Amino acid sequence: MEMPVNKMKPQECGELLARLGFGRLACARDNQPYILPIYFAYEQPDRLYGFATFGQKIEWMRLNPLVCVQADEILGQNNWASVIVRGRYEELLDTPEYAKERNQAQSLLGKRSLWWQPGYAASQVRGLPKATKPVFYCIHIDEITGLRVSPDSAV
Repeated sequence: MEMPVNKMKPQECGELLARLGFGRLACARDNQPYILPIYFAYEQPDRLYGFATFGQKIEWMRLNPLVCVQADEILGQNNWASVIVRGRYEELLDTPEYAKERNQAQSLLGKRSLWWQPGYAASQVRGLPKATKPVFYCIHIDEITGLRVSPDSAV
């Protein structure tokens, strides 16, 4: 039996983002897309925080701040949810002006186990020293949409 695909309400999308904290980030440069896995922290109603070390992702987002994040929860073929966030990248510089927001980002991310691992692992692959300076960033959410299929939505 095929299950209907239902649109998620904005609140449901936010609940999924808050629960998962892991997804894929898409950015683009010169009409070339790039997508990679990220850990993030959702702050209601309109922010995602992330962490990285400098590399292609940060370079590209600095040049084109328009990004997209997808987060999925797949419990089975007929039991899944997917949320898409469209937004704008803002780097949280290590300056007094951004200190409060950087601390907020680090605090929220710190509640997730291994939140730092993708950024640190990427710096090791690139042969960067262990003391690579962290890059904290915020994605300001402009639009959030979601779809869900679940057994209890079948009529």
